Amino acid sequence: MSAHLPDDRDAVREALIAWYEDDHREFPWRRTDDPYRILVSEVMSQQTQLSRVEEAYADFLDRWPEVADLAAAERGEVVSFWSGHSLGYNNRAKYLHEAATQVVEGEVGPADRPPGGGETAEAGGEFPTDPDDLQELMGVGPYTANAVASFAFNNGDAVVDTNVKRVLHRAFGVPDDDAEFAEAAADLMPDGESRVWNNAIMELGGVACGKTPRCDEAGCPWREWCHAYQTGDFTAPDVPTQPSFEGSRRQFRGRVVRLLGEHDEMDLDTLGHRIRVDYTPHGEHGREWLRELLSDLAADGLVQIEERNDLTIARLR
Repeated sequence: MSAHLPDDRDAVREALIAWYEDDHREFPWRRTDDPYRILVSEVMSQQTQLSRVEEAYADFLDRWPEVADLAAAERGEVVSFWSGHSLGYNNRAKYLHEAATQVVEGEVGPADRPPGGGETAEAGGEFPTDPDDLQELMGVGPYTANAVASFAFNNGDAVVDTNVKRVLHRAFGVPDDDAEFAEAAADLMPDGESRVWNNAIMELGGVACGKTPRCDEAGCPWREWCHAYQTGDFTAPDVPTQPSFEGSRRQFRGRVVRLLGEHDEMDLDTLGHRIRVDYTPHGEHGREWLRELLSDLAADGLVQIEERNDLTIARLR
């Protein structure tokens, strides 16, 4: 399959934007251009089901409504919140807290920018508006930086996630190659409209062009140009499946962090019995298994372990 983008790019763009603006999923982060709130939503959405994200997002902003509130919080509180809402990968909470501190302390963005400007500046610093500068924030990679630049400042490049890749591969025969996807996505995006365009094309992949396509049911606006719709060949690049959360190491890591957030410290066996019913000190899921779990959390900078009076003691950092 070789890429074949339509000659009439404007018609393709107008059709997609009109489809999106006529009807789309109403996520709360789509109703704001606050970079802090958008960053929170983007970090939460990484490999996490959106149904879990919506509730956690609202609770998080109730607790820390502004970037300065998050920067002033204890990191352990933020990590405990993350774990308690089953968001997984607790180091993302640590990075988000550090990013808030960077913004408030004015550690990111162009060195020659004038002080002040915008609501965030009142908190002591301001978010950078450029994808490259946004990557200076702890834990913010190219994708997240571009998403924040797009949705907060309308200043991003074309987003290329798994949904977008699926759409471009099926509709226009773009080969399964990251460089090819990036080039095609950039070619299609209208200048200066990254906010609406990136939202629209991701919505298309999430609603109409999922693993099981719903072309007619969702009223896909690209049917007249779509190679897959015309040929019936809806193959797409393989998308890694999210491992089951129930019974996973991620689940038990979350339980450890949540319990340590509720107690100053816990010894190994007390912690083990609290996080799983089949814990036995010398069993398959016993002390050795739990030590490995705690070592992983310690390596991520989330947990501190010490030996005291023949006991292994764990606490949040």
